Amino acid sequence: MANCAIVGANWGDEGKGRMVDLLTEEYDVVVRFQGGGNAGHTVINEKGKFALHLLPSGIFHKGVVNVLGNGVALDPQNLLAEMRELTARGVAVSPENLKISDRAPLLLPWHRDLDELEEKRLADRKFGSTKQGIAPFYSDKYQKKTVLAGELFYPEVLRAHLRGILEWKNLILSKVYGATPYTEEMLERWIAEAAEPLKPYICDVGAYLAAAQAEGRQILFEAQLGTLRDLDYGIHPFTTSSNTLAAYAPIGAGFPGAKVERVVAVAKAYSSCVGEGPFVCELFGEEAEKLREAGAEYGAKTGRPRRVGPLDLVATRYGVAMQAATEVALTKLDVLGYLERIPVCTHYLIRGEKRSDFPFPAALAEAKPCLEYFEGWRCDISGVRRWEDLPAAARAYVEYVEKAIDCPIPYVSVGPERESIILR
Repeated sequence: MANCAIVGANWGDEGKGRMVDLLTEEYDVVVRFQGGGNAGHTVINEKGKFALHLLPSGIFHKGVVNVLGNGVALDPQNLLAEMRELTARGVAVSPENLKISDRAPLLLPWHRDLDELEEKRLADRKFGSTKQGIAPFYSDKYQKKTVLAGELFYPEVLRAHLRGILEWKNLILSKVYGATPYTEEMLERWIAEAAEPLKPYICDVGAYLAAAQAEGRQILFEAQLGTLRDLDYGIHPFTTSSNTLAAYAPIGAGFPGAKVERVVAVAKAYSSCVGEGPFVCELFGEEAEKLREAGAEYGAKTGRPRRVGPLDLVATRYGVAMQAATEVALTKLDVLGYLERIPVCTHYLIRGEKRSDFPFPAALAEAKPCLEYFEGWRCDISGVRRWEDLPAAARAYVEYVEKAIDCPIPYVSVGPERESIILR
């Protein structure tokens, strides 16, 4: 079996967590390779409903090792809270099934402060941040102004490093934003309460993954968000601050030599989006509210109502191509069961030109959706488990999408539970 990456084809919120939870049964190791606690992967299984923000979605499977790679924005406070919550609900979390890269940079307490302060400064020009410190964190990472998890094993180096960063960061907090500066005592409390408890989990993840592959163990890479939020290939500047593409998985995991032969891009049967930025196919008013309610479209991290619209084939085709997807999982097909006619965005109209290619981000503000309508099936399909038992209209819809995006769709999800899946 080949190593696999599960990634988002669109804006995020596609249902990657449920697909990782499903496919983990075929793998030995699950690795989060980018992003932080600014989005949630919802998993529903025999233990209940969970919204994971940092922990890999393979954490529920016995015998599977879960890894947080060096590409992750490692927030010790949020990670500890998540670990304790899962443990309290009967999910085992230990150094045997969770490993943290010693090269993972730590998201420091002031990163959340700076995120919120900058969004306030931007006012109506804001990016729609979840205020989890992600943009300031990645900015500091590339300025080499943060510390690595492995430095916890070198206390003198860690404290000297933090003192140097503290001086620089307080200048920004106080002079730029007029905010309260941090003290060394505050950092000492943070180290003791949030960072030190993670030490048993921190190790050389690269060596572990290389050894696992040499032993014939299979690796599943789990992405956060989706193609259109990728820092380089997304809807700039309304992106996240990391690379959400499968091509980045080996680097962000800590194992650059890994080969990713299988890429499962997850796409919804309609479109949804949390945050700001262009969303060409967006619905408004009652039509949007009905779809939002039918799909329970509220952010797993923030609870914010998601923007919704019909399936955007222009964006999805682009997302599938950028991910170099070998297959697609189409989720939430059951949600469309209330519609008599199902709209699909097949092209964009830009300055009078009908386009099927995804344009440069600056052109998206002018784009208008070109819609086609397909026959609805007007029934509940959430209990269907075989392809041939789906209504003909539902099968025709999936087959049309498959042809339009030029990628096979072997997985059709008809509910959030692990077993609510149709394998074609």
